[in-house]
Amino acid sequence: MHYTWKTVGKRLLGLALVISVSIAAVYFGGTKAIENVLQASVIKQPYEAPVIVLDAGHGGLDGGCSSVNGVPEKGINLNILLHLRALLRMYGYNVEVTRDTDCSIHDEGIEGIANQKSSDMDNRLALFNEYDHAICLSVHQNQFTDPAYSGAQMFYSNQVKGSSALAQSIQDAFVTHLQPENNREIKLCGKELFLCYFSENPTVMVECGFLSNPEEAALLETEEYQQKVAFTIFSGLQQYLATLI
Repeated sequence: MHYTWKTVGKRLLGLALVISVSIAAVYFGGTKAIENVLQASVIKQPYEAPVIVLDAGHGGLDGGCSSVNGVPEKGINLNILLHLRALLRMYGYNVEVTRDTDCSIHDEGIEGIANQKSSDMDNRLALFNEYDHAICLSVHQNQFTDPAYSGAQMFYSNQVKGSSALAQSIQDAFVTHLQPENNREIKLCGKELFLCYFSENPTVMVECGFLSNPEEAALLETEEYQQKVAFTIFSGLQQYLATLI
């Protein structure tokens, strides 16, 4: 994968500015403060940046897993994606999303839940592979039978160069900004993680936390924490892109 990078000094200065003020806004100013800060510090990309493709897992009849409070995963994923898209667009990225409403994106006329799910996944993968220069992130929440498990974990495929480094960068960002006690390691995915495995671009499935853990579920259900998760993913992505300069 090859990218064209220009005006490196301005790029790094812009990166440092946005990350520093954004962190301050998230942790000291709250939801509205980060929006105001980023609006005031929009920086056009001075280089040929990759297209960022975002996927909010599940949607429509497919709710994904549910939290211990009965909140479906699909809405949490979508809210995080919308916050992340806003951050990326404010920084000047071209962002594409598989969905920005509560829906399935299966082809019209497809009948049967299983067939609709298959069509939905095929269409998501098609968007992941539409651009030669793209980075793809699929937002999900985890679940396990033991409620003690918590913490974000990144899944990646070794089919495409860059996915492992991208996964590690986002995992590190979660530890740095949000979950200092998280000691999870990034994990290789198999074919069962369809989008992650068959994507032709660097791709990471971002499992933001465990909805089966009462404390983490309570956080993930709030807009404030969803926005912090979005910023954390944004920060990890920025760190990864900086290594490509």
